[in-house]
Amino acid sequence: MNGRAWQLLHLLSDGEFHSGEDLAREMDVSRATVFNDLSSAMEEGVQLQRIRGRGYRLPHGWQPLDKNDIGRFLGDSAARFAIEVALQIPSSNTELLRRTGMQSGTVLAAELQTAGRGRLGRQWHSGLGNALTFSLIWRFDCGLNALSGLSLAVGVAVMRALDRFGAKDAGLKWPNDILTRHGKLGGVLIEAQGDMYGPSLAVIGIGINCSLPAVVTRAIDQPADALDRICENPPGRNEFLAALLRELALVLDEFSRNGFAALRGQWEEHHVHRNSRVFLSMPDGTEVGGIARGVSDSGELVLETAQGLRRYNAGEVGMRS
Repeated sequence: MNGRAWQLLHLLSDGEFHSGEDLAREMDVSRATVFNDLSSAMEEGVQLQRIRGRGYRLPHGWQPLDKNDIGRFLGDSAARFAIEVALQIPSSNTELLRRTGMQSGTVLAAELQTAGRGRLGRQWHSGLGNALTFSLIWRFDCGLNALSGLSLAVGVAVMRALDRFGAKDAGLKWPNDILTRHGKLGGVLIEAQGDMYGPSLAVIGIGINCSLPAVVTRAIDQPADALDRICENPPGRNEFLAALLRELALVLDEFSRNGFAALRGQWEEHHVHRNSRVFLSMPDGTEVGGIARGVSDSGELVLETAQGLRRYNAGEVGMRS
């Protein structure tokens, strides 16, 4: 989409109908240009209503991301972050991996991700304004071998932010999902670079569903949930991003000093599968069954199997009745 299309979408962000004539006058362009630009937005997956005699409407009004608002909500913590908002990119993680020379605390948030990535190569589906998707560069003095458990530590920060807004029924699935009893609320994707003995950096990608319009729900291949369903007064995206960044700074500072062991207890408080019978699908295609007994100080999943307690640092957890 071109810049004009994004300006039109901002004019429509209130969720009300606007006539093509009014939009053309506001933009100082022809009605045909308005039609063509909004058609290009629809081709990118933006859900847009067009009704003769009434005009155009975004059926789900959205709050645009604004780095000044985010900074205001961050308060004293704002100095620790350099925030950029991208209108449209394939993936915030992929983009920051191209910019690994940037300072620690660099944040890239996306209004619309067209090729968002999840764990194990899965696609992260989101539409305009209905999700919070961002990535953060964080530098560590330690080496890559000391970053074990980082995705779990980030999960602790997400839970702290959710608790700030009274989110109900949210929990953590090993190693990097945020779940409710209705489905997946969000996820974490960590991509690290550096030496085994330091220094190192991590690109920390986080995606949270803020709402789930039908067009997005149809694209997701698993049960899902959203912030507006689990919070009585769901926060706006700018306020929630600021809360996440504040909690991330605190958690990542603790992780840098003491590793995941210092955060293990908090993670286990939110472990949705603790003491439940689960199966673990391994990368080689085999499967291990057992009772989830928590995680180790380095973030490994601890399963009680027929052969005793075993630790696993890779795999996909599922449950069977």
